[in-house]
Amino acid sequence: MFKPLHNYVLIERIEEENKTAGGIIIPDNAKEKPSRGRVIAVGDGAYDDGQKIPMSVKVNDVVLFAKWASSANEVKIDGNDYVLIKESDILGIL
Repeated sequence: MFKPLHNYVLIERIEEENKTAGGIIIPDNAKEKPSRGRVIAVGDGAYDDGQKIPMSVKVNDVVLFAKWASSANEVKIDGNDYVLIKESDILGIL
């Protein structure tokens, strides 16, 4: 299994509903990429001034992350699509 380094987190996107509250179906080409995901793996944490900063998220947490995160990298591991992102781009745990 993949193990992120430092303060990186491996996230599997959670697909959003494909229709609006009013029942209108949204076509695939009009959907935005989801900004919710399940944490698959976490790094050991970043170092600041020689001190290790522990990670705030853990495996299986459902998180909300920035849609346009500067650190986000789309990766494919064992045929599955994931997002590799810095913990600082995670907005919160749901």
